[in-house]
Amino acid sequence: MRAVRALTGVLAALLFAGCAGPTAGPAPSPGPTGPTTSRPQPTASTRPVSAQDGERLRRIMTPLIQAMNNPRQLSGVKVGIMDDPAINAANAGGGEFYVTRGLLEKANDQQLLGVLAHEVAHEDLRHVAKAQAVGAGLNIGMVILDQLIPGSGALTPIAGQLIARGYSRREEYEADKHGAELLQRIGSSKQVMIDTLQWLLATEGGSSGGFFATHPATAERIEALKQAR
Repeated sequence: MRAVRALTGVLAALLFAGCAGPTAGPAPSPGPTGPTTSRPQPTASTRPVSAQDGERLRRIMTPLIQAMNNPRQLSGVKVGIMDDPAINAANAGGGEFYVTRGLLEKANDQQLLGVLAHEVAHEDLRHVAKAQAVGAGLNIGMVILDQLIPGSGALTPIAGQLIARGYSRREEYEADKHGAELLQRIGSSKQVMIDTLQWLLATEGGSSGGFFATHPATAERIEALKQAR
């Protein structure tokens, strides 16, 4: 089993379109792609994440990345861990992803697989191309998928929350469908995506934050996915 790199440092100001993003400061005027946010520099959390969680992300993400229509080199795929209790994940573009501590703690492997398949699908369909990360890269709490760092013990997550940066309804339906295709390519099934959405609805259905801040009409999406060929 491979271990994953635990890196420290400061994350520069970040602008991206995804299912969510880091905690924002005051928002400037909206641009052509919707409202943007100026962001304080995140700090490292005082609650480390186990190396086992890093390895879990590597194990689940790797086949999804390799199954993409436009697969990325694993050395360029980065996953940042946010110290946020909400269930959430995001695609920041350019092979950068975020997951929350809440997602890692509450999701089983199949549910985590379903959520990440959805985010990888957004990346593969280039839904983030309209507003990618600007002058920034992850360097706190980062998992680089193909790195082997013997003896790495824990990841230091980024302090803060993920906040909503929504896709269009069409893009969300497309990511559900393509995420199901990615699951099938790696020997899983569309049912994993359906079950994941049902779990999210049952777990977070009464919440206006987290995953549901940017993923509305989940019941309709479940039905659409059931009908998809």
